[in-house]
Amino acid sequence: MSLSTDSSDTDRLLHRVAAGDRGAMELLMTRHREYLRQVIDARMEPRLRQKLDPSDVVQETLTVVSQRIDDYVARQPASFRLWLRSTAIEQLINARRRHRAQKRSFERDVRISDVSSLAIAKAFVAKGPSERMLRREVMGQVREALSELTEADRDILVMRHAEGLSNAEVAELLELAPKTASKRYGRALQRLAVQLAKLGYSRP
Repeated sequence: MSLSTDSSDTDRLLHRVAAGDRGAMELLMTRHREYLRQVIDARMEPRLRQKLDPSDVVQETLTVVSQRIDDYVARQPASFRLWLRSTAIEQLINARRRHRAQKRSFERDVRISDVSSLAIAKAFVAKGPSERMLRREVMGQVREALSELTEADRDILVMRHAEGLSNAEVAELLELAPKTASKRYGRALQRLAVQLAKLGYSRP
C-alpha cells in the first residue's frame, strides 16, 4: 500500500465506508465529484467532447467507483484521489473505444483538451490586466507545442497544471521519488518552453 496523499477528512470517510456506513460513501462521492470533472475536462479532447458530455463520464465513473469501493477499502493500492483518477481515465478510454469505429482517424489524434492547453498556458503568461485575453491567445500555441512533446512530457504537464495534482501525488502515480518527479516536471516545462519559442512565443 502506498503512502496516502489524501486529506484527513477523506481518510475518516473511508474508515466509515469500511465500517458499512453508506451515508459516508455518498459524502465521499459528493466531495470528489468536482475533482473527477477536473480530470475528465483535462483529458477529454475536443472531438470526443462533441460526441459525449463530460458529465456522463463522471457519472459512469461514480457508478464504477461505488461498485469497486469495497475492494479498494480492503486493498488500498493507491491514495483514494489517485484511485479515483485512474478509474475516471479508464472510463474515458472506454468512451473513446465506443466511438472509435465511427471515425478511423479518431484514435490517431493527439489528445490535448482545450482545458489542459489553457491551464498550461497560465504557466507562461505573466499576471496583469490582460492576463485572461493573453492566455486565450497563447492557448493555441501551447496546444501546438504540446503536440511536439513526448507523451510522458505532456502527461506530467497535464497532471500538474490541468488536473491539479501535487508533486507528491505525481510521484506516487509514476512510482518515483518526489525529487525525481520534480526534476521530470521541470524538464518537461523546459522542453515546452523551447517548442513555444520555435513558434515565436517568449515569456513577457
